[in-house]
Amino acid sequence: MEDHQPKPARRVRYNGTHPKSFKEKYKELQPEQYADDIAKVMQQGRTPAGMHRSICVNEIMEFLKIAPGQVGLDATLGYGGHSLEILKCLVPGGHLYATDVDPFELPRTRERLASYGYGSDVLTIKKMNFSEIDQIADEAGPLNFVLADLGVSSMQIDNPDRGFSFKVDGPLDLRLNPQSGKPASALLKSISLQKLQELLVVNSDEPHYEPVAKAIRDTLAKGIPIETTKQLQNIINEALVFLPVNDRKEEVKKSCQRCFQALRIEVNDEFGALDKFLEKLPYALAPGGRVAILSFHSGEDRRVKKSFQTYFRGGFYSEIAPDPIRPTAEECNTNPRARSAKLRWAIKG
Repeated sequence: MEDHQPKPARRVRYNGTHPKSFKEKYKELQPEQYADDIAKVMQQGRTPAGMHRSICVNEIMEFLKIAPGQVGLDATLGYGGHSLEILKCLVPGGHLYATDVDPFELPRTRERLASYGYGSDVLTIKKMNFSEIDQIADEAGPLNFVLADLGVSSMQIDNPDRGFSFKVDGPLDLRLNPQSGKPASALLKSISLQKLQELLVVNSDEPHYEPVAKAIRDTLAKGIPIETTKQLQNIINEALVFLPVNDRKEEVKKSCQRCFQALRIEVNDEFGALDKFLEKLPYALAPGGRVAILSFHSGEDRRVKKSFQTYFRGGFYSEIAPDPIRPTAEECNTNPRARSAKLRWAIKG
């Protein structure tokens, strides 16, 4: 009898010598099959498509001092890079809980970690917001350590279908969980000029908030919907045409980055979730428990700093970081997305 095994699917064809679109980057999207190619991309200081490079891993692990038998939480699982290093230190006898809201990346990360031998006996992954840390503590008991990486994962940024970046055109979505809430395009339709200006200032310190917000509202007032990332980029570019020619290109790029960040924070209520997490955090930690939080935005860092100081004065924390820890120059050179990172820590009294 002939063995009718299904033929492997052929990869997507592309024009030229190198793939350009996200879906064509077959080598980077299947790193387990192309280890040498992935290594070359990373040596060039770039993050391969569909992957994420964890930041401040050494600094975080040095502070958390994880030991076998402990129980802890990776509050923002993402690609699982931090979790993998944590799991190596927990066994035997320990257990890691991990949470994330991304319905697409979470199962991939679960499968990835399982391929390293970390199954449900040592790892419990839940699709939930980290603001619900109290529910994790109710199930797991007081936590010996907690890690929260507040940055957006590279595989989310690189996928144009998610709408996190204006480098490639895609739907203006920006939701961490596309199955819940409204996309950024819907937010823009309903937001007032005053509220939009406030959002750009509070969420991203946008210096050009007035002309950018006005250009967005004027576009919508003409009955033109803003549905894609490139549409928004073009509106911002036109709004800043008054800038000096020599500075305009770079300033438009920065303004786009800040505006996309502001919309992402609003769409996902990131500040609200962080405030709830910080409020519940000291009650979820065991005595002597350690927490490390990695932030990438001044608004996030201010919230973490003030919360740690408040609970330190109240006697909940016995020690807090006097200053934020920054990634090394070497890490920033090899991974440019690390440049804005700040790491703060606290120890439960």
